[in-house]
Amino acid sequence: MIVLIVDGYNVIGAAPSLKLLRDEDLGQARELLVNQLAEYQAYTGYKVIVVFDAYSVHGIEKKEKNSRVEVIYTKENETADERIEKLVKEIKNIQTQVYVATSDYTEQRTIFAQGALRKSARELLNEIKSIERSINNEVKNNSLIKNRSKIPLNKDVLDLFEKWRRGEK
Repeated sequence: MIVLIVDGYNVIGAAPSLKLLRDEDLGQARELLVNQLAEYQAYTGYKVIVVFDAYSVHGIEKKEKNSRVEVIYTKENETADERIEKLVKEIKNIQTQVYVATSDYTEQRTIFAQGALRKSARELLNEIKSIERSINNEVKNNSLIKNRSKIPLNKDVLDLFEKWRRGEK
């Protein structure tokens, strides 16, 4: 199994469109990132966990599932980096390959030492864009393909069936 752990605010800060949105509405920027990661998860089949830093927010850790993406808000006095390091320790085993998406160099070195692989925020964003293009191309190609009958019929019969299908006489 492959698991991708994402440092949410780090990736938001690396994406120009998300960064602009963050300045206006942080909640919406988080939601958009989670939606993009949901598409990424659906396309790749990887388990995706996104961690948002709630270091200065009072309260306990909060977890939620959003479109099969696990979203974690750290507990009070816990940074996203600390939570990501704990997650890597919990998840990493012989059958599970863990990737961590962050551009924080210190964090990359720490998780690499624990056996996880790093992915920069820019690499992840490029992958997300590539997947979006692939999905759009597949949708476009599928819409161009017409349903074809398995029985060979001449054009006159096909036209007659099409009229019947549309309710025309």
